[in-house]
Amino acid sequence: MLRRLADPPLSTANAGVPQSQQCEALPRIESTYPKRAFDLLLALFLLPFLALPLTLIALAVKLTSKGSVLYWSDRVGRRNLIFRMPKFRTMKMNAPEVATHLMRNPQAYLTSIGPFLRKTSLDELPQIYSIVRGNLSFVGPRPALYNQNDLVALRSELGVDALIPGLTGWAQVNGRDDLPIPVKVEFDREYLERQTFHFDLKILLRTVAQVLRGCGVSH
Repeated sequence: MLRRLADPPLSTANAGVPQSQQCEALPRIESTYPKRAFDLLLALFLLPFLALPLTLIALAVKLTSKGSVLYWSDRVGRRNLIFRMPKFRTMKMNAPEVATHLMRNPQAYLTSIGPFLRKTSLDELPQIYSIVRGNLSFVGPRPALYNQNDLVALRSELGVDALIPGLTGWAQVNGRDDLPIPVKVEFDREYLERQTFHFDLKILLRTVAQVLRGCGVSH
């Protein structure tokens, strides 16, 4: 079940502005193509090809570390609604539930195959489940963790929370883990203004190229 994240703090730029005017200032989201239909068709097309890799990776995770195969995290979706998103578990069961870049020594928590799964982005394959359910799109801002308040607040301020989060996105193909949060959100805002079918295809193709090169993953 979806639940709403507590409203992020308003920026000082909006202080004293009536709520109705703040809402009008947000960009209108008008789908330039039937994105949901594209997501469903592509997901259903890919599922038969992903069945074997999903099974093999699940077995590898189970055999190389104690604990569950999947790691479910609370993520911030469209309009700051929280949903549960799966990934193949790449960290030990005692790892803190924070973004990896906030850990002092993330390497200490990774499983033996965790670095490989992260570098190749194979840990994210189970998220096709979230795409089928409609909580994710193939392209959009990567969903924030429920406790990444600074990221959520900046996205809300710029209207990026109106977008369905994505498996990949414009920020992902322009730096991924290497980007500081304000730069990442600026790429999200740019995607909000530029989103089209052809732009999404460009992002998907660049994502495939970067995954093959293992670019942009810090841990």
